[in-house]
Amino acid sequence: MSEPYVPDPDGRTESLGDLLGEVTRDISTLFRQEVELAKAELSQSAKKAGKGAGMFGGAGVAGFMALLFLSIALWWGLGLLIGNVWSAIIVAVIYGIVAAVLAMRGKKEVEEITGAPKTAETLKKVPEAFKTSEDSR
Repeated sequence: MSEPYVPDPDGRTESLGDLLGEVTRDISTLFRQEVELAKAELSQSAKKAGKGAGMFGGAGVAGFMALLFLSIALWWGLGLLIGNVWSAIIVAVIYGIVAAVLAMRGKKEVEEITGAPKTAETLKKVPEAFKTSEDSR
């Protein structure tokens, strides 16, 4: 007759309740770690989004202030040389270019936001961990 099945090499056997408790603890730990990873990644993405939004805001304020103060002075100075209409057009084009450059830099910052790629990648692996060897056949 053959020896009885003993899952533990030390000869100890664990109850089904102990095994389920261990699996539950492992799953709980896994999900806590995933939540922490997601928090870290989203925090980093939020900082980049804030930086990009700040640049957009800075572009708007800088564009407005420049148009308000410098354009009046430049318009008045050029108006003495070439006339008020042409000097106003030149001033508007110059500050439009400045605002466009700042807006493009802000857009670049916003496009660099990645979200939580590591969390998404590891969450895809979770269902595979629950597959038994019979499921993979």
